[in-house]
Parts: sequence; structure tokens; C-alpha cells
Amino acid sequence: MSPELSQKLAAAVDGMPAFPKSVQRILELTRDVNSTPKDLVDVIDKDPVVTVKILKVVNSAYYSLPKQVTSIGHAVVYLGFNTVKNLALGIAAIGMLPKDNAAGFDVNQYLLHSLATAGIAKQLALQMDDADPMDCFIAGLLHDFGKVVFAQFMPAQFKEALQISQKTQSSLHTALQTTIGADHAVVGAMLVEKWRFAPHLIDTIRHQRIDDLKDTDMIACVFAANQISKKLQFGFAGNYGIEELPPTIQKRLGGTLDQVIASMGDLNALFEEAQVFAKL
Repeated sequence: MSPELSQKLAAAVDGMPAFPKSVQRILELTRDVNSTPKDLVDVIDKDPVVTVKILKVVNSAYYSLPKQVTSIGHAVVYLGFNTVKNLALGIAAIGMLPKDNAAGFDVNQYLLHSLATAGIAKQLALQMDDADPMDCFIAGLLHDFGKVVFAQFMPAQFKEALQISQKTQSSLHTALQTTIGADHAVVGAMLVEKWRFAPHLIDTIRHQRIDDLKDTDMIACVFAANQISKKLQFGFAGNYGIEELPPTIQKRLGGTLDQVIASMGDLNALFEEAQVFAKL
């Protein structure tokens, strides 16, 4: 990557809004080994918008909890520190999506695709030894966030890449290499690095291209979930290329893309849940 392109991408990433203060504080807490669940509850309680949205998700059919949860404290008891932390991060990221862009990129369809990928990645992670389900949910949710950066700050080149992918029915990663010189995985990783996410999350978002995959449980879950949600047309994020799972991922997940889809059963409930989350 040329220094000029590197600078251009960094400027685009810097142009994205910062997370709300409460979410920045949550990220700090997750890196502090001495932080307690009470610290997390105290921070979220001070942000009424995030509080209402977390309670809405927690009380949805997705979690099917035995009774209504009315406070963040109870949510942490029922679902655990990590789940509530990741819900707060996910909700904040969704809240930052622009309504319009000059690239003609459909943000609502993008959000549905991202949420479906997140839900599938979380489900796949339950079968793995070394992948945290909620970390996979967040990586799935943010795996395409670089596209949002391009739609905002490089709309003409991004629009051209979307058209190339559509015309050739091929990978958007490749089209973006042609029009911009870098793909959305690179920029997405730069963005979550700026937001100071954990290194394994940054790594998972950065290594998504078929020729640049790392062999980890988490990357296997997110890569496969992305292909599944594209194949089943759960939302749409502008990428017409659907990749077969490479041998390393097949080995981790126990089969080809079609075999993994078959093993997961009916995913419609999961997609309906993504639609609930998308309306937050």
C-alpha cells in the first residue's frame, strides 16, 4: 500500500464519529483486569439510550429468559458481563450508521446482513473450543464496517466497486482492490483498532479475504457465517461473491459450505431476530 493511500484511508477512518463516552468507558473496563460487573452496570445505567436498547434485546424472544428483565444489573446476572458488554458495543456501532450516502449503498440491507452474520457466527462458535460466542457475534456484526467508511468518504470509488462486483458476480474485495487499492477488511480493522477493540477482534475483521485468512476458530466462524448469510440472502451488503469454505475452515467446522448450512437447521428464526435488532 502506498504512503498516499495509507494516509487517505487513515483520514477516512479519523472522519468516522467516536463512540459515545459511555461506550469508550465500557471498552476501558474490558481491558481492566480489576473491573467488576458492578462497574459495567454503573456506566450503562448512566446512558439511558443504551440502557433501553439493551433491555429491549435482552427481553426479546432471542434470549427467551424466564421473566422480564427490568435493569442492567439483572441483565448482567442472567447473561453475564461479556454478553452485556458486547451488546452495548454492538448497539453503539449500529447507532453510528449514516442514513444516506452518495454511493447508493443500502444501509438497511447492510445492517440485516451484518446482524444475520453475527447471529450465525455466534451459533457456529458454540461448537468450537477456542471461539467466544459473543466475540464472534461482535466480529460478525462489524466484519463489513469498512464499507460504511468507504460509502461515506470515498463514495464514487466504492460505487464503482459495487457495480463491478454486481456485473461480474465476483468478490467485492477484488473490485475494491481495483478501484481504491485496498478492501473494506483493511479499513474495518483500522477503525476497530482506533476504537481500541481487543486484538483478536481486530485480527478477525482484518483477515477475511480468501487469500488472507488466518487459521483460527474465530475467523473460521465469521468467514463461514458471512458466506452463509450471503448464500441464504439474509440482507445484502454489496458483495456478490460467495466463497466455498477453504480446507482449513472445513476441517474446523466439519464440512463444506452446504454441509455446514444443512447442519445448522432452520435459520429463519435467527434472521427474524436480526430484523428485531435492526429496528432498535
